[in-house]
Amino acid sequence: MTSSLATVAYIGATILFILSLGGLSNQETARRGNLYGMIGMSLAVLATVFGPQVTAEGIPMIVGAMLVGAVIGLYAARKVQMTQMPELVALMHSMVGMAAVLVGYATYVDPEASKNLDSAAHAIHAGEIYIGIFIGAVTFSGSVAAFGKLSGRIGGSPLLLPGRHWLNLLGLITVVYFGREFMNAHTVQDGMLPLFIMTAIALLFGIHMVMAIGGADMPVVVSMLNSYSGWAAAATGFMLSNDLLIVIGALVGSSGAILSYIMCNAMNRSFISVIAGGFGTTAAAPKAAGDASAEPVGEVSPILAAETAELLRDAKNVIVVPGYGMAVAQAQHTVFEITKYLREKGVNVRFGIHPVAGRMPGHMNVLLAEAKVPYDIVYEMDELNDDFPDTDVAIVIGANDIVNPAAQDDPTSPIAGMPVLEVWKARTSIVMKRSMASGYAGVDNPLFYKDNNRMLFGDAKKMLDEVLMALKT
Repeated sequence: MTSSLATVAYIGATILFILSLGGLSNQETARRGNLYGMIGMSLAVLATVFGPQVTAEGIPMIVGAMLVGAVIGLYAARKVQMTQMPELVALMHSMVGMAAVLVGYATYVDPEASKNLDSAAHAIHAGEIYIGIFIGAVTFSGSVAAFGKLSGRIGGSPLLLPGRHWLNLLGLITVVYFGREFMNAHTVQDGMLPLFIMTAIALLFGIHMVMAIGGADMPVVVSMLNSYSGWAAAATGFMLSNDLLIVIGALVGSSGAILSYIMCNAMNRSFISVIAGGFGTTAAAPKAAGDASAEPVGEVSPILAAETAELLRDAKNVIVVPGYGMAVAQAQHTVFEITKYLREKGVNVRFGIHPVAGRMPGHMNVLLAEAKVPYDIVYEMDELNDDFPDTDVAIVIGANDIVNPAAQDDPTSPIAGMPVLEVWKARTSIVMKRSMASGYAGVDNPLFYKDNNRMLFGDAKKMLDEVLMALKT
């Protein structure tokens, strides 16, 4: 493939990637957006492998690596459950970061690239390598830490070290200092030590940054790491002088940054406050003995599956609020069956989605789409919140923090000011939970004790199956 033809293929791939991002902005066009992205990536890979920069001797090794990657990808696609998608996404981000680190080191030790170390062009290239490895290392270690949290291998509570901000500042100053040493190195051997030290600090910084973020902020973490992986890819493009990687990385990095901003707005929090430490910090502190305000006031009113079915059968307007508990129980298909049955009986059923429900952006939308829930009855929080006073039954499936009235009523709550779905304004709210344990953010929920709320305890899938059976009898 000639250089001109490869450039044309890169331009076509870039256009397809832009169309892919546009398609992913809407549920109804998301499938088409994914298709555009796959075609664009295939075109980009083919143009790179058969382009002028790859020799004929290198093609077998590249094809072999692609086959290994394809087998791993197919295995993951077949075996990974929808409930495991957040940690899979985090793991994929880590691979992008590691690729940037490995490419950076390989580029630096390349004999051709190491010629004319004292030239201005090499100084610019060395800066690209240093920054690229730094971004890649932060992305890699931060994504691995996020994978641990999302998969339950690491606790969701934030790890807040004493003087953590000073530690971060000290690490940044050290990275800048060794960056100067790296840029002034006259041989490859002289530059390796500063590069190693910076990489180690970047790896520790990525772990420390994510470990300091609380459970309720994990969707922001996923979108933030998505942005980092994009910038890591762009840095790799600069190191390899590959225009397509630069453009793709910039697209992913900027879109991830915008998504992080949207997610932070959904929680009424600044991006800096998320990085500084997540929800749950205050709730995790020990409560004073005899403190009457330490626990919500009231009694829980349990309800049975048959009683829930009766309320749903008599309702005219129903709003379903799904949460991570629905994902864990894999109850989305039963939810669809109940929705289908009620709609056939003339009940107006809609779904209310909070932007940070689940463990990654759009987590609930993905699950509902998998279960074939119609797109036109799935609404964002802002579109539906004013309708709760006219709703007969609001049923919450495994959600906690996103329906917590303490966000509005308790200025001392860790989630104070966070916009939430106001399910307590419905005539009757039903919360499905396994137990009275607090949510991922570790914050108590006064909703459970309100007079119009009922608690349906048990596994969401099992309870919903019982509800569906009761509806049909």
